[in-house]
Amino acid sequence: MAAYRADKPARPRGEAVPERSDIRWFKTQFAAQVAVALTGTPFSIDFITALACQETGLVWSVLRRRPELSTAEILALCVGDTVARGRRAFPQSKAALLAHPGGAALFALARAALVALASYLPAYQKVAQQPAKFCHGFGIFQRDLQHFELDPGYFLEHRYADFDLALASALAVLQAALRRLGWQRKTRLSDDEQAAVAIVYNSGRYVPRLGLRQGWFDGQHYYGELIFDFLRRARTLGDPTNPPSLAPPRSGNAALPAASPAAATGRHYRVAQITAWLNLRREPRIDDAHPRHNVLARLPAGQWVQALSTVPRNGFLEIEVLLAGARYHGFAARHFLRPAPAPAELETAAPLAGVPAAQLPAPADGGTSRGALAGPFSLNEPGQPGRVGDTPARLRDSLAASVAWLAVDKPAHARYVPRAGASFAAVYAHDYCHLAGVYLPRVWWTADALASLKSGEMLAPSAGLTVAEVSVNDLFCWLREFGPRFGWRRTSTLDKRQREVNQGAVGLLIAHCEEAGRDGQMVVIVPESATQGARRDATGVVTGPLESGAGRVNYRARVAPRAWWTRPTFTEWAYWLHA
Repeated sequence: MAAYRADKPARPRGEAVPERSDIRWFKTQFAAQVAVALTGTPFSIDFITALACQETGLVWSVLRRRPELSTAEILALCVGDTVARGRRAFPQSKAALLAHPGGAALFALARAALVALASYLPAYQKVAQQPAKFCHGFGIFQRDLQHFELDPGYFLEHRYADFDLALASALAVLQAALRRLGWQRKTRLSDDEQAAVAIVYNSGRYVPRLGLRQGWFDGQHYYGELIFDFLRRARTLGDPTNPPSLAPPRSGNAALPAASPAAATGRHYRVAQITAWLNLRREPRIDDAHPRHNVLARLPAGQWVQALSTVPRNGFLEIEVLLAGARYHGFAARHFLRPAPAPAELETAAPLAGVPAAQLPAPADGGTSRGALAGPFSLNEPGQPGRVGDTPARLRDSLAASVAWLAVDKPAHARYVPRAGASFAAVYAHDYCHLAGVYLPRVWWTADALASLKSGEMLAPSAGLTVAEVSVNDLFCWLREFGPRFGWRRTSTLDKRQREVNQGAVGLLIAHCEEAGRDGQMVVIVPESATQGARRDATGVVTGPLESGAGRVNYRARVAPRAWWTRPTFTEWAYWLHA
């Protein structure tokens, strides 16, 4: 299958990026037509909206604000992508176009389209002054001139200006992309799968191990990443007849989808009391050389699970289990599972029962800075950054700014410098979350204070009396017991967590150590950038997230060479997310 557009050179600077009101405009104008066209396909209106935003949103988001232009006139002006040096597909230049049968008429059309667009968008005026320049992308979904030989009428008869015809043309290419991916029988597609189809639409191919980081590159983000961003934003906005498919987030927060629905319908079991922990494995096998190699999670004695199959494989039963809101799917040794009645109710976060967040006020002798030794107080330096914005790109940028400002590896920042055998992973994770507007305690209520609070007594945080500093091991237990009540959600895979962090969420990876005198370890997961990305396997699944943390060695961003959290040193580990 030929790509819809073989390449996509950089566009003129200064064009607007579609905002929420622009996305809403597209849905209001075209939702009914899109719904009819998508009948029998696995695509969503949010996906088609994302495609339009990525392809020509830079154009129609400006033109729709011109009261003198009708919707039909806006559609006719949805052109762009002037031919740039290095283009591989036809036509590579004005000369190549004029040499082609019908090329003169097509050049006149493409040249006039550029001049007309430049009269409304100043960003195109400079390139329009060059007489050899012309547009090669036509229609709101940008069909490229490389398809002129196959369908000359689409261009010469201005069919691209008809929304229904432009959508039908795009859907033909999307269906071909489905066939290339082997998904032609699918009736529903996940957000990741729709983004993969869009990558094929743009570049003609999809390499699973690259995930979303492929397709056209604008110098900062890849086509797949941009499409995914638009898709998530479109999901938070409804259309005239349908509510949004994803709850709109508060400003400064990411839009997190709901937890995965249950898939198991089989018999219920509980983990036998004869074992302290039962490993949940990715495959029904144990690697003798690396017995913890495929462990997804550790299930405590008494944990409810539900079967996905009735026949064990290699002594393992395929099961599903809910842990602190995260739904895991894997294999557990059948010998350690006991049949049990279905639980009365699923895990839920009980009311706080009067237990508020614990945070000490700033010390009377001044603020708390990165340059001072770590203590029980939160940072309160003048001008410290925060997580702001209502788009994934802005949220990512603000999180990156926080990592740069914290500069955990800077020797002058004594707050994080390891000393006397101590390291400050919990302090750094708290500071990162604090800047992001997410509660992760630096101090927490003592056992006596908790009992008093739960009985209705009012207490003030007081160091050494009602609150104490927390370690990584303390935070591991706090996240399990109190995390969901403060907006934290456990996730079952590294892949899901890195994806949501890339959307602007806050992510943690934390491991618990039971060895006397030793603390656990934790890192924050940070968004991928143009220069640094997570490690993925051949199928595109994240096996090593992009971490930032403090410890014996402090680092702003890296991918660990191995899954350090699965070492025998740690008895348990967990992945957590916060919107």
